[in-house]
Amino acid sequence: MSMGRKTQHMHEGLETVTLHWCHPRASIPSRGLRLGDRGREVTDGTCSSRAALSLCLATCLYFQAWPNLVFEGDALTLQCQGWKNTPLSQVKFYRDGKFPHFSKENQTLSMGAATVQSRGQYSCTGQVMYIPQIFTLTSETAMVQVQELFPPPVLSATPSPEPREGSLVTLRCQAKLHPLRSASRLLFSFHKDGHTLQDRGPHPELCIPGVEEGYSGLYWCEMAPEGGQVQKQSPQLEVRVQAPVSRPVLTLHHGSADPAVGDMVQLLCEAQRGSPPVLYLFYLSGKILGISPGNHSAPHGGAVSPLFPVKSEQDAGIPSCKAENSISRERSEPKSSPLLMHLVF
Repeated sequence: MSMGRKTQHMHEGLETVTLHWCHPRASIPSRGLRLGDRGREVTDGTCSSRAALSLCLATCLYFQAWPNLVFEGDALTLQCQGWKNTPLSQVKFYRDGKFPHFSKENQTLSMGAATVQSRGQYSCTGQVMYIPQIFTLTSETAMVQVQELFPPPVLSATPSPEPREGSLVTLRCQAKLHPLRSASRLLFSFHKDGHTLQDRGPHPELCIPGVEEGYSGLYWCEMAPEGGQVQKQSPQLEVRVQAPVSRPVLTLHHGSADPAVGDMVQLLCEAQRGSPPVLYLFYLSGKILGISPGNHSAPHGGAVSPLFPVKSEQDAGIPSCKAENSISRERSEPKSSPLLMHLVF
């Protein structure tokens, strides 16, 4: 009986092993050669012929990704190459142990534009034929790092995201490019509430003169390198244009034509425009009515309509109201007919 034997030697810095066996069909099964098979002698114990097979077991396959330094938007290419360009078939590429890509014959795979999510541990497998056997070989893993070209931009408003009505507002879109790609030309676009204010162009600023209350809303910008595949959006910035209040209108509501002692009288005060919150104050002949300090707030704008009880017929007065916000204050025109009422504190 002729027993199998192995010989080891170094070739171009790689460990190789020559496996000898007596019958070809007694070789390593075609279902695959794995790292655990390194240096294993194979024999079936019946010597009818001799065959020799030289395999590079230390690195049977080479995995490569290029470019070597990958940035977002770069065309990422993977390659699985056999030792000394040995022909491969049934090539599979893996990322983080998962099997996302298959190439029946082609040993090179284009992954398209790289993203940060393309990062991971990559490897490949492929089949090599050494007649009459087929071996499935696995490459070592390689870490593919994808560099961020630039972080999401930041949108700012000057002089403030709460400008006064009629003022000039400048929106600025800012982000810092990676130092190795600092020469890239950037393009910017500006948007509000789902509408495009300025299409993509080289200017990182957008000037809005004479803003009005209708300019309030959610703004954002997008930034992209010229001719590139990367596009990033800033977080939304809320702009609230501060408009002065208009002169309020005071309306009286009560059940009877002339309210009597004990009746409730409703005073409705409303400023048609003005940025919220709007604070309302009620007066009777110049004196503040209501609970101390006699004010009523409309957090979202609009009107307020508190109820006041009539306590005494001896105290008469002319009611009025005042509306104010962070920009201005206005007082209503006094009612011409006196109202007999007094507030219960």
